[in-house]
Amino acid sequence: MYFKILIAYLWGYVTIEVEGYYIERFMNICNGQKIFLWNLKRPKTTIMKANIAIQDFRKLKPIVKKTKCKIKISQKKGLPFFFHRYQKRKIFLIFSLLVIMGIIALSNFIWNIEITGTNKIDEQEIRQLLEENGFELGKCKAKINTKEIIDQVRLQRADIAWMGIEISGTNATVRIVEADLKPEIIPEEEYCNIVATKEGMITKISAQNGTPLVKEGEIIQNGTVLVGGWLEGKYTGTRYVHATGEVQAKVWYTEKTKIPFNQEKKEVTGNEEKKYSVKINNFEINLGKRLSKFENYDTIESTKKLRLFSNFYLPIEINERLYQEYQKSQVSYSLEEAKKIGEEELMKKLDEQIEKKDSILDKKIIENHTEEYVEVEVIYEVLENIGTKEKIVF
Repeated sequence: MYFKILIAYLWGYVTIEVEGYYIERFMNICNGQKIFLWNLKRPKTTIMKANIAIQDFRKLKPIVKKTKCKIKISQKKGLPFFFHRYQKRKIFLIFSLLVIMGIIALSNFIWNIEITGTNKIDEQEIRQLLEENGFELGKCKAKINTKEIIDQVRLQRADIAWMGIEISGTNATVRIVEADLKPEIIPEEEYCNIVATKEGMITKISAQNGTPLVKEGEIIQNGTVLVGGWLEGKYTGTRYVHATGEVQAKVWYTEKTKIPFNQEKKEVTGNEEKKYSVKINNFEINLGKRLSKFENYDTIESTKKLRLFSNFYLPIEINERLYQEYQKSQVSYSLEEAKKIGEEELMKKLDEQIEKKDSILDKKIIENHTEEYVEVEVIYEVLENIGTKEKIVF
């Protein structure tokens, strides 16, 4: 049956509506003459709808006359009717074929690159490295050696523990696992010093193994050797060791800013305007005027790549520019208000730099002002362990 329906589609078929009081007799005669009817429906007792091949439709005239039924064609289907319908639309057919051929051609290239797993690493740096190694938008998939690209990128980035590239359709997904960079661990059997990681004032030095080289109250610089990896003996002379110990120091964190007494403030009005442009590779077409009608505005840009399926991207981008209007107004602050704004701003920055808040020993605020502004400096004095091990190289 399915084969007959397929043949009927290739040669064309029609949907007919038969009306009369002898519908059953009509069906029996068709069946007796091996006229194939399918998809039969009886919306009413005197009406029947069915599909019939074109060549069989021509055989119905004597049957209709014999059963005193009326017949009409409600639909024409199949390839012959399809081509007949579009024979006057050659431009449309040619355009459709060109589009299909274009899509097939575009499917051989990479038109979108997604990078995942970059929390600490700058994503733009990875994109730059990929481009330098030949992995970029518009690259033919057949010419991409993913293993070679991965090896080259990992050789240049010690902060990448693992990297994988998956290509699906015209989309490439670059997955990265960042390396957990820890200080170099020096084996116990190797010689090392303890050196300063920051500038500060020594408050405590305790050397379990090695020779202390600084004293409490001494100001030291970053890189200063605090505990030497050797011991001096009266009879043994100089003997190198693996230095161990703890060194604490007062470390200072500072931030500075200027707060004008008279400032221009922006207030968003709520009025917005959207403008669009289409970008095909590096060629951009603006859909309308690019400039906003607002006198004062902020611009927020977003880009969306066109795709046919989940992983079939096209080299076409829709750029949206959102213009948000704002009004300017003048705000005046007193000395105390400006000073408070500066202090809050700087203390927030400093708090983000310090991991242990209970290690803060003192906070100092320095203020200088003119007729136009107040300059605020906030200094945190923090107690920290500043020693790290450094291998002795002979």
